[in-house]
Amino acid sequence: MSTPPTPFRSITPSDLSPSDWHPFMVGAVAPRPVAFVSTVDAEGRVNLSPYSFFNCFGSNPPILAFSPANRVRDNSQKHTLQNVREVAECVVHICDYAMVEQMSLASTEYAKGVNEFVKAGFTEVASQRVRPPRVLEAPAAFECVVEQVIELGQNNGAGNLVLCRVVLAHFREDIILPSGIGIDPVKLDAVARLGGDWYSRSAQTLFEVPKPNRNLGIGFDQLPAHIRHSDILTGNNLGRLANVEAHALPTPEEVAAYRQEPAVLAILALPEAATQQQALMQLGKQLLEEGKLLDAWKALLVAGSAE
Repeated sequence: MSTPPTPFRSITPSDLSPSDWHPFMVGAVAPRPVAFVSTVDAEGRVNLSPYSFFNCFGSNPPILAFSPANRVRDNSQKHTLQNVREVAECVVHICDYAMVEQMSLASTEYAKGVNEFVKAGFTEVASQRVRPPRVLEAPAAFECVVEQVIELGQNNGAGNLVLCRVVLAHFREDIILPSGIGIDPVKLDAVARLGGDWYSRSAQTLFEVPKPNRNLGIGFDQLPAHIRHSDILTGNNLGRLANVEAHALPTPEEVAAYRQEPAVLAILALPEAATQQQALMQLGKQLLEEGKLLDAWKALLVAGSAE
């Protein structure tokens, strides 16, 4: 019997105070990458602060965007926002686990003009194309010119979208893939923000999902009914099965040969067809989760003949 669906709570944001709505939004939209941003004001005073309303929005031209939102508490604006309006340049850094505590310290609401490089113990390195310095300890840094600041509202918690064009990037050599193109996610060891005091560490939670655009997968609708409606296989299991191209499915001859595998013969020796099918479906699920996709398909197709 299928488990009854968990009930949902529906919330209209305007029905809650900004301070009550904020934890729902940032707790659910997670994890979020962290932009560790250095800026300077018109007097050349340095500021360094992290922002988790952040992502990349194009590679040609290379555009990053982050949002120093108005403070939910009192609707005041961040020094970073004030600075990029005075000097339209910044450096956006990626924070790894080795620097997460220092990065968090830099988010302290120090008075304007206080240099968070000093407070948080980071090393200033002169940038080559922009005026704000960069953080030596960061594994990746993007020197940017600020193309536009878009005010998204004027209330407590309203965002201010800062659109940045990358003019020069710096990547620590050890995080670059052996091919020389791209970044090793394990060696990057980036951290991401969740709600409350929570962060995640990508190097400890990595998994791969083959990109569908590499294949013309058969899709859910082409899965055999006993697979598609299985109470054993999860949505993730079915998604992996449905990402297989039709020509890559095992042939009837391969499925027949797979019936002679010792593990399969032991299952087929069970007294009832329903028990056989359940055991074969469990075997297919296990093989899927071990990354043995073709064998999983064989086991699941054998299960279809056990109905």
